[in-house]
Amino acid sequence: MAKTAIIVPCRLESTRFPRKLLHVIRGKPLLLWVAERIRAQTPDLPLFFAVDHALLASPLEAAGFTAIMTSPAHQSGTDRLAEANRQVGAEHVINVQADEPLVSDRQIRSLDHLVSGDAPMATLATPFTTAADFYNPNQVKVVIADNGRALYFSRSPLPYARDLKGKVDDAWVRAQPCYRHLGLYAYKASLLEQFGRLPLGRYERIERLEQLRILENGHAIAIGVTEDPTIGVDTPDDAVRFEQLLGTT
Repeated sequence: MAKTAIIVPCRLESTRFPRKLLHVIRGKPLLLWVAERIRAQTPDLPLFFAVDHALLASPLEAAGFTAIMTSPAHQSGTDRLAEANRQVGAEHVINVQADEPLVSDRQIRSLDHLVSGDAPMATLATPFTTAADFYNPNQVKVVIADNGRALYFSRSPLPYARDLKGKVDDAWVRAQPCYRHLGLYAYKASLLEQFGRLPLGRYERIERLEQLRILENGHAIAIGVTEDPTIGVDTPDDAVRFEQLLGTT
């Protein structure tokens, strides 16, 4: 049994960017860019891909990666991780998203360190630098306590600048504790297995953020702050941005 394993949940269909993991960038599907990045950054950690379709498994296995077929009926990536880890058997599972091609060694090691502590779950945040991103509801905010635990996640701009009636600029955002949540997680196996049985939270239903289920059921989430560059490929425009970044490296 591995103490720590990386498992990447992979779903074929995507609402905003249909079949984005198979989108070809410079001759390779996005999924392989992510797979090769993880292997290059953390070659010592076991790496698995929890897929819901043979079309995803095929390019991974052809490139030497391990794909685990999981149910297409899962409602969340966390449920997909739990199923895959029943085969992997890791004590700690690091969830790297299949659309994060710039994930770094430091980010993965930070998650591994955090989940080895008291909290059963860990995730990452990065400081906001622009008011436009801070106001964007697709950029999830996390409020962090002094002890490094998550207080709340929201699509709304938090903290709210009461004296400014919420109208802030880039300088204010950079000067305040304004953090964007990154979709990188680590779980103790016990919580991962329990996740699907936890009742949906009231705020989870409103915000459509499944990490709120953890907080609403009384579990702590440790937060690591990273300033490593990152990009999540959620739209065709994001894929163009990533390809442009490749030209500068």
